[in-house]
Amino acid sequence: MSSTTDKMKGNLNEAAGKAKQGLGEATDNQRMKNEGKRQEVKGEAQQVKGDVKDAVKRGVDKA
Repeated sequence: MSSTTDKMKGNLNEAAGKAKQGLGEATDNQRMKNEGKRQEVKGEAQQVKGDVKDAVKRGVDKA
């Protein structure tokens, strides 16, 4: 998977996670809020993964 794909999936997971958290908050559903937080964290990790891939590629390109 490319770094761009990781970053896009990360953004989507973050957005979906935040939406789930908001829905859970609005409906007083703790399970939904927890799922949303997990998905948001997953998205953040995917973005970091994409950033790392970019950094490695830049390092390889310089070598």
